[in-house]
Amino acid sequence: MKAFILAAGLGKRMRPLTDHMPKPLLMAGGKRLIEYHIEALVRAGITEIVINHARFGEQIEAALGDGSRYGAQINYSAEGDHVLETGGGIVKALPLLGEAPFIVVNADVWTDYSFADLPEYPDGLAHLLLVDNPDHHVTGDFILRDGKVYSEGESRKLTFSGIGVYRPELFANCTPGVFPLAPLLRLAMQQERVSGEHYAGRWMDIGTPERLAELDQLLT
Repeated sequence: MKAFILAAGLGKRMRPLTDHMPKPLLMAGGKRLIEYHIEALVRAGITEIVINHARFGEQIEAALGDGSRYGAQINYSAEGDHVLETGGGIVKALPLLGEAPFIVVNADVWTDYSFADLPEYPDGLAHLLLVDNPDHHVTGDFILRDGKVYSEGESRKLTFSGIGVYRPELFANCTPGVFPLAPLLRLAMQQERVSGEHYAGRWMDIGTPERLAELDQLLT
């Protein structure tokens, strides 16, 4: 099984910290944010990793190299100055990810969740890790019912963690270019082809300097 780390965001909410550095390389607890994911993936036995990048992408490649120091093999999907959003970024990287289901994780979240607990072959087109709504997103994203994820219905008490498993078939009808992932997932949810699980452990969206400082304090 391979993993794809989304690291091409512009980090606008993190400014001025990201004026000269990509957000995945920001430090917390003595490590770069993206290193926590790489190490957790390797612990789970997932050593083939693809990372996309855009602005300051050369810094990511210089910092992480080929992944050998982590016990991983890292390939890069460079988007240059044209950020493709999540959906477009995944489609561009598909040739590197192969034909089997793969893990996708946002570089700017932190969690103690074990990637080994994710299903290697989801029942449907995708499997999402959901967490309790954080204070900064109280309206939530989705509903989990009988192991299936829905976007419509009763109160949305769960938020997408930024971690999931996707089958390449989810992107079968996509044209390369700039587009988000959410509409694809919502369409698959309408067809009841998205499974999910609720994780009640530690998880943080490191979207602001304040949350980065909070994580640094937690890990130090």
